[in-house]
Amino acid sequence: MTASGSDHRPARPVEFLDVRRITFVEHPPPALTPWEQGEVDRLWAETKAHTPTAFDGPLVASLGIDLPSPGVLVARWARLSYRHRALRVLRTAGDVPGSVFVTVLLPTERGLVVGRGAPTTAAPGRWTLPGGSVEPPADGHALDGEAVRRDAARELAEELGVRISDEKLRLFAVTRGRRFGSLGFHFLAPPVTCALALGRYAELVAVETGRGGGPELDAVAFVTSAAEAEQLGPGADYLPQVLRRYGDSV
Repeated sequence: MTASGSDHRPARPVEFLDVRRITFVEHPPPALTPWEQGEVDRLWAETKAHTPTAFDGPLVASLGIDLPSPGVLVARWARLSYRHRALRVLRTAGDVPGSVFVTVLLPTERGLVVGRGAPTTAAPGRWTLPGGSVEPPADGHALDGEAVRRDAARELAEELGVRISDEKLRLFAVTRGRRFGSLGFHFLAPPVTCALALGRYAELVAVETGRGGGPELDAVAFVTSAAEAEQLGPGADYLPQVLRRYGDSV
């Protein structure tokens, strides 16, 4: 919706994209100047010194989108690693590759499951839906809607211990961040009971603690509205808008 000239409300953090067909087109990663590369490496070294468990894993970066016709999204992407998120403090927002991430809306009788990022994650202390960054496909495999949906099922298992077949996840919404252009693919899972969600999460915490680490989410909660989520504490920028859309759909 386009705001009228008399509407001075601030733009919401994310916009919803009306998408029915998605195509991903790979491009080379953005070129860095020698100074930028040096700063990226320096900042990553500082991150590792502060958080030794930090992992410079591969991720899919968004280089922009095209909407050639109604309901069709063409997403340009490149292979980068987590250290390149430092570009957010080195460049203007419009010249920074956005992230491509997935979330899962997991309904229960007490509301949707949300979790708080552990101190060792990229978003410590921030409440989010279960999810994470999309990983680049292996050589010879395509990045497509099915691969993104599999990533969503994998993230749900890794963060909550809840295993749901990716075929049972339905694309609920696609969002684009207004600051960096990050793309979010939000999937709706079949309902589960609170007891099952809490039980699987407790089992996951026990396993990760036994390995000498910890879960990616250090707390979980159930929310029925954006207002309830805001009462928990700082949250992901997309969270209030996605929760409101979900509330309007049920």
